[in-house]
Amino acid sequence: MKRTRTSHAWLREHENDHYVQRARAEGYRSRASFKLMEIDDRDRLIRSGEVVVDLGATPGGWSQVAAQRLKGRGQVIALDLLVMEPLPGVDFIHGDFREEEVLQQLETMLANRRVGLVLSDMAPNISGIVLSDQARVMHLAELGLDFSRKWLKPEGVFLVKVFQGYGFEDFVREMRQVFKTVSSRKPDASRDRSAEVYLLGRGLIV
Repeated sequence: MKRTRTSHAWLREHENDHYVQRARAEGYRSRASFKLMEIDDRDRLIRSGEVVVDLGATPGGWSQVAAQRLKGRGQVIALDLLVMEPLPGVDFIHGDFREEEVLQQLETMLANRRVGLVLSDMAPNISGIVLSDQARVMHLAELGLDFSRKWLKPEGVFLVKVFQGYGFEDFVREMRQVFKTVSSRKPDASRDRSAEVYLLGRGLIV
């Protein structure tokens, strides 16, 4: 299919992006790696010995950072509908998190161990219909929250990408019913024009 003028402009911007160039130079899977690094530097999410679950992991930028910072002391379990090339220190499940069978695979791999950190960078295929796309984004975030409520340690942490818009405030209120503290983060590697924001929940309310 022939590229449009808009897609050419996006590709040109992407190729010139500072974080894209940095990721290539430093051997990271994606520019998203720098988002997690910045948040972790500030909030100390990745803790030695913990199990980290990365939902929506492909191409692996967040899993790569988590595995590097665990330094072999802990486990990273990554999951995505898309195939992910293998990463050292990362166990990958290929499947759709919305399907019960795939969730059961993840729970089997956990073997009744509680999780220290749940990362969710899940995003649906974008249709271009704003309300529909936003509803699907929030649905994925809610699935991540449900999993966190069930599997996190009491002092565990949930970091999730959402987009400001319809359903955002309701989701923040829902997170505040689950976690003792809920904060928002907008790392430098997030593009300024993007409505994405990362919500950080700490400490389950039990």
